[in-house]
Amino acid sequence: MNRKSLTRGFTIIELMIVMTIISILVSIAVPLYQHSIVRANESVLKNNLFTLRTVIDEYTADKKKAPQSLDDLVREGYLRQIPIDPITRSDQTWRIQMEDALTSVSQTEPGIFDVRSGSDKISQEGTPYSEW
Repeated sequence: MNRKSLTRGFTIIELMIVMTIISILVSIAVPLYQHSIVRANESVLKNNLFTLRTVIDEYTADKKKAPQSLDDLVREGYLRQIPIDPITRSDQTWRIQMEDALTSVSQTEPGIFDVRSGSDKISQEGTPYSEW
């Protein structure tokens, strides 16, 4: 046998060292990646809530009454579609808050006053998403 053919390849120790280094790097990278996904979803939620609240205010000012549902905003052209809650991943889980009849603009039929996330999860800030 030729000496060159015996030195080809890696030993089991070398392979184990490489696998250990790769597993350490992955164990550091995965939590950072998951954290960045949560931050991105929180940012999208804040943006969607801001948009919905602004559109509700515009609708109320234009029509002199608050919308009765989020579908009213789409039907009247204020939104193309109801945004998705990035935490619950649905556009059907928004928690709407109806205004009191005495404080409503028209005082005859109360409408949507505020919108909140339908999630029961806690944000990275420590507050529930449903309180944003």
